[in-house]
Amino acid sequence: MKLCMFLPFEPDRKWNLARQCGVTHAVVKLAPELTGRNPPWDIDVLAEAQRRFRAAGLVLEGLEGDQMDMSRIKLGLDGRDEDLQRYEQMLHNMGELGIPLLCYNFMAGIGWFRTRHDVVERGGAVTCAFEQADLADDSAVGAADFSAERIWDNYGYFLQRVLPAAAAAGVRMGLHPDDPPVPVLGGYGRIFCTAEGFRRAMKLSSSPAHGITFCQATFYAMGEDVPALIHQWAERIVFAHFRDIRGTAASFVETFHDNGDHDMTAAIRAYREIGFSGPIRTDHAPSMEGEGIGSGYETLGHLFAIGYLKGILDSQAREPVRG
Repeated sequence: MKLCMFLPFEPDRKWNLARQCGVTHAVVKLAPELTGRNPPWDIDVLAEAQRRFRAAGLVLEGLEGDQMDMSRIKLGLDGRDEDLQRYEQMLHNMGELGIPLLCYNFMAGIGWFRTRHDVVERGGAVTCAFEQADLADDSAVGAADFSAERIWDNYGYFLQRVLPAAAAAGVRMGLHPDDPPVPVLGGYGRIFCTAEGFRRAMKLSSSPAHGITFCQATFYAMGEDVPALIHQWAERIVFAHFRDIRGTAASFVETFHDNGDHDMTAAIRAYREIGFSGPIRTDHAPSMEGEGIGSGYETLGHLFAIGYLKGILDSQAREPVRG
């Protein structure tokens, strides 16, 4: 597997720390609010990012997250065709530069969301949590303008437009689950909050560009057997997010990678058994001493997580592959 880290566009201490931990590949988000530049439909922006990582001894493996404003695409609003043209141009640029992975989501209206960022974890570390009970009641939503079925329609339209461009560019698109995986959030239907939603999505196209970002903790929060799903989707997984929680979809806390609820070693064993050799990265680590709120993306918790992941990978390499 390719050990990755989610790194910023501007070189900083995380870049050096990643290499010192043995990370070889990077993923990046190049949205204008983070870079001050055009989105990566501008090939010069994408090429600059690639050059920067290469100069630092890292391979730019892919892009992750919304690289531009996706609201008109996800909500099916006027102007989405123009946005999709730019999305297709981004995919073309990725192919031209040999960047093979795009991790994307289809969370409409509200993306990654937590209700708290001040939960105390082990030893005084600070982490984030989601409590659905703390939110207004969304249960009546269903016939609203942004119901789940409307989002499904928008997703199908999106795939019809972008998958041919991705396949032509040699880019594999990995669909990330809704996080938190609840069926409605803020009045917006969410369609990738269950494994069944992913099964429905994968039936929409057999394109080699149509894959899954396997975010372990999100599927665990859905109540799924993580190793079993890895085996089930062996041909579709293009990217792995190594992460753990305590709790369920409606109520969970992000944890250090060695003290959550699901068996992280069993997940890595399953990746080996299916022959997965793609990129894997640590995700959502608690903030440690001196780092402030629990954003999930501070540095020290990820350094711990990388060491933990490398230890599992090294131990697994000494075991025979089963299955």
